[in-house]
Amino acid sequence: MTTTRTARAVDALVTRLFGLPAARTGYTRREERTPMHDGVVLLGEHYVPATDHALGTVLVRTPYGRTGPFDATSARTLAARGYHVLVQSCRGTFGSGGTFDPFAADVDDAHDTVAWLRGQDWFDGRLATSGGSYLGWTQWALMADPPPDLKAAVVVVGPHDISAPVYGDGAFSLADFLSWSNMVARQEDAGGFVSQAVARVRGARGVVAAYDELPLGAAGDRLTGRRAPWYPDWVANPDRDAPYWTPRSAREALATVQIPILLVGGWQDLFLRDTIEQYDTLHGRGADVALTVGPWTHLQTATSGGAVVARETLAWFDENLAGATGRTRPAPVRIHVTGAGEWRELDAWPPPAVDTVRHLGAGGALGPEPGEVSATFRYDPADPTPSVGGRLLTGRSGVRDNRPLEARPDVVTFTTEPMAADLDVIGTPVVELEHGTDNPHADVFVRLCDVDVTGRSSNFSDALVRLGPSREPGALRLELDPCAHRLAAGHRLRLVVAGGAHPRWARNTGTAEPPEKATTLVPSTHTITGGRVMLPVG
Repeated sequence: MTTTRTARAVDALVTRLFGLPAARTGYTRREERTPMHDGVVLLGEHYVPATDHALGTVLVRTPYGRTGPFDATSARTLAARGYHVLVQSCRGTFGSGGTFDPFAADVDDAHDTVAWLRGQDWFDGRLATSGGSYLGWTQWALMADPPPDLKAAVVVVGPHDISAPVYGDGAFSLADFLSWSNMVARQEDAGGFVSQAVARVRGARGVVAAYDELPLGAAGDRLTGRRAPWYPDWVANPDRDAPYWTPRSAREALATVQIPILLVGGWQDLFLRDTIEQYDTLHGRGADVALTVGPWTHLQTATSGGAVVARETLAWFDENLAGATGRTRPAPVRIHVTGAGEWRELDAWPPPAVDTVRHLGAGGALGPEPGEVSATFRYDPADPTPSVGGRLLTGRSGVRDNRPLEARPDVVTFTTEPMAADLDVIGTPVVELEHGTDNPHADVFVRLCDVDVTGRSSNFSDALVRLGPSREPGALRLELDPCAHRLAAGHRLRLVVAGGAHPRWARNTGTAEPPEKATTLVPSTHTITGGRVMLPVG
């Protein structure tokens, strides 16, 4: 299929808006059918550059369709700069054969696809991978046993072990993975634009209602019409070491892959901790890895962050796949400092920092010296403390005003005096709490907020931990999300403490019932008698 006038106009607009170098060639598009070892055939769209001197091949494997606006735009951008691009639908999605079982078959299918590529006369042995979210996972699936053809990768907000975002905090990430499962189960439903729009609105309402239903497994089945058979299995496997998660992890890739990898994340992205772990592990063993973290949520990496991602992706492939340039990146790490509105170039993450400690005190104070603390709140799973913003996949994610949350009786806060000067918190904050509860089955949620001169309280880092009868005695220690945030002079730092954040994490029902079957609700009373916040200040 030749490039249409509309496609060329869109390409020119993207080039101008994203600040990309000019196109180098035209391109055409054709369907490819790729057989797997078990006879299943996967469908793909092949963007073919109109040149005899192609710069290599970029493989994009996706469960979301091959012609969506973001995938198609990135594929056309690369094809117009001289790269072959194969956008392939994962098995069981959008015409590809087999059954879609998220994260389970991608390792084998990725390698079968590379084996097929080797037999194509247009493939010159230079391969890269690209894509975000699930498309990032499919890259790690290939890199678990990296083929010699693979020369470079750009992983945007992509997990390498899905058990971590699903159950890494001990509590099930309900909002993210119930909404995702429902979306994927229905994404190929037929209908015109209007009917699909109506279905999306109804679907969103149904998801919100399902968040409050118990038990979780049956609620998911009711919402999806049993079209997401993996969902009850996810809920029923809270042990990340369970055999169920083994084929859904590519953690070994972090220990073996040698190619240059660009990692892109967002401070408010669902997979932020995965991205930072990937960088830490690769950098720690001397691999060629670069990191960019913007002020983005998950979806914003493709919208407000799209220009940055497109420019850095193209530069990375020009350097490491085509070999057309030397390293043009000023520094290995590039981060956006929220609150300051500026980008910084770093030699490594995290940068050198000095811990600044603030202690919990009487009357909700947070100061330089320890004080007398006696704070109590009651968490009731029948009226669970709601989640507000944060690192969610969709919906009202990101930075939000936390004042309505902080006003609830099941939330306590501790706040500093106004900052005398700017304070840049860059790294991983830690909160330690002298904490007790009358019910061993409880959660503790902590959040750091920036309170401006108007009183608006904006979140920038948080964490949740699920407790249990086996909890060790002593202070409760929580490592919060990595961050790069400026507390401006005159602003205050606030610590928020609660017994949950539903539906971001499924409520703790307060019993030992399995999460997929739990229906009994038992409250818990929490007591805080001391604690401190440790801030890495750079």
